[in-house]
Amino acid sequence: MTFYPNERIGLFIDGANLYSAAKSLDFDIDYRRLLEEFRKRGRLIRANYYTALIESEEYTPIRPLIDWLDYNGFKVVTKAAKEYSDDSGRRRIKGDMDVEIAVDIVEAAGYLDHVVLFSGDGDFRKVVEAVQRHGTRVSVVSTLKSSPPMASDDLRRQADSFIELAELGKLVGRERRARDDEYDDED
Repeated sequence: MTFYPNERIGLFIDGANLYSAAKSLDFDIDYRRLLEEFRKRGRLIRANYYTALIESEEYTPIRPLIDWLDYNGFKVVTKAAKEYSDDSGRRRIKGDMDVEIAVDIVEAAGYLDHVVLFSGDGDFRKVVEAVQRHGTRVSVVSTLKSSPPMASDDLRRQADSFIELAELGKLVGRERRARDDEYDDED
């Protein structure tokens, strides 16, 4: 992965996707170290973190993380998650942030040299292709080392570079803590 000292970098983090990928590799992300790592690689202009929240619940396990990110250099983008029951009557939560991430990446292509997308979701392939046409380089952070792999082959091929989360985790990871799983119900 190539970064240049003066290039303008933006991080776009699909919170649920990154959480699942790191969990599958058995570590947590240290978001302070994540910011520090990318500040070393260029001029970090933007660090967006996207997640859906259940508005009907007064407390959610992800709230402390959201508050910390909001006060420590991240722009947190949220929307209300939708609750429903699946065919077996289990409570499920749907909170897809793909459209918000895609729109923000396209808008940011005008002032960034390098977009770093933390998601392996193949739905982002067309967005990556669109910003590349404007001269913006795109790195995708996800993992192939989980079972099954969490990075779409189409997305990896479209990106200018692929950053294996297992390798990046050596720089920005920490041992997993036992806690309620924030995203386990999210689709």
